[in-house]
Amino acid sequence: MDGYARYPSLVDRGVLVTGGGSGIGASLVSHFAAQGARVAFIDVAAQPSRALAARLEDAHRHSPLYLECDITDIDALSASIDSAERALGGISVLVNNAGNDERHAVESVTPRYWDERMAVNLRHQFFASQRVFEGMRRRGHGAIVNFSSTTWVMGEGGYVCYTTAKAAIVGLTRSLARDFGAAKVRVNAVLPGWVMTERQVALWLDEEGERMIDERQALKDKLQPEDVARMVLFLSADDSRMITGQSFIVDGGWV
Repeated sequence: MDGYARYPSLVDRGVLVTGGGSGIGASLVSHFAAQGARVAFIDVAAQPSRALAARLEDAHRHSPLYLECDITDIDALSASIDSAERALGGISVLVNNAGNDERHAVESVTPRYWDERMAVNLRHQFFASQRVFEGMRRRGHGAIVNFSSTTWVMGEGGYVCYTTAKAAIVGLTRSLARDFGAAKVRVNAVLPGWVMTERQVALWLDEEGERMIDERQALKDKLQPEDVARMVLFLSADDSRMITGQSFIVDGGWV
């Protein structure tokens, strides 16, 4: 955290992150914990999630709470959110980060696969937001950050279900911002570019990928999870109190 912003309004604030066990999600959990927030995170992958919770235990003002959950099971998701609400003393910040960019050919998509991809990437964002809203309304404040992606902006192929879901998240964000605004609950979206998570590096960062970064990204440094996490911190803190219904691209200037 040295050299980067600290947000007093996040100290002791209840934060819930979905998909927090690895990648960008793990960076989110770590950054919120370093701000002194009370953090809970949901993930279906128990091993890396428990390892993250153990690594951060006693390292900050509050130890993060891990809740194992499949976010495609809305009943289980609702129960996990309720558990987090009780454990944190209320959820003031929700970060809808969970998703999966599984590649697929157009001709291989079945109705069942389509529904599965919407459940993984889109549906849970609405139902998690719906679930936390009442508590935020009672407290008179709240911030929700939805994760979209630059993939649909660029018109990428090879995973049409994913890009469709990520485009829909921007519409979801704008509508929820309008519906929740009277209760002083803000809703914004973050659209990351090509972030160098362990998964992305292992699957896609080859010689051609390095060339693309050099040619298409204005800033030549590789985009890291913490670069995205710092944007989310700002949108979650009171510093952004009059920002809602907006979408923020963090991609190093990719063209």
